[in-house]
Amino acid sequence: MDPRFVPHQEPCDRTVQDGEWAGEARAAAGCAGLLLAVALTVEACDSGLNLPAVLLWIALAVVLFVVLLPARVVAAPGRLTVRTLWTRTVVRTDRLATLHWSDGIERRLVLTDVDGGRARIELRVVLANPSLWLLLEADARSSLANGTLGDGVRDLDRLARRVERDTARSVFTISGLH
Repeated sequence: MDPRFVPHQEPCDRTVQDGEWAGEARAAAGCAGLLLAVALTVEACDSGLNLPAVLLWIALAVVLFVVLLPARVVAAPGRLTVRTLWTRTVVRTDRLATLHWSDGIERRLVLTDVDGGRARIELRVVLANPSLWLLLEADARSSLANGTLGDGVRDLDRLARRVERDTARSVFTISGLH
């Protein structure tokens, strides 16, 4: 056997990522780039480009990109990682202490483990990624069975019903059975 050849082995655990993150990151970069291009074009046509104005528009485009860039969510059995530009939070989903879902304006799922780890993920990420939801729900039910999940059983059940309802609606829509 050729020593340079190393057979590819599948990892033993399932890792699930937010499937829409790359598109949303590209959209954030596109919006920032479009702002920069339009601003520099208008600036050049109006009074000509100068260094302070160019630097200001670049700074504003960078700020827009940072604001629009979504958090990256990666889940594996027993673990959920949420990464932003500057932070990385890890929650042990097999040892959840609380699970809170607010159904108000800010639709986020807040997970806290027994070690104090805390992560917030947007509800749309859970709804758009069924495999992520299934992994998260299985770990939350495991935490409930182990006795670590004390607060959030009601929110978990509400969220499960919401995901099932949205999935059924999608299936009916795709099938043409509105």
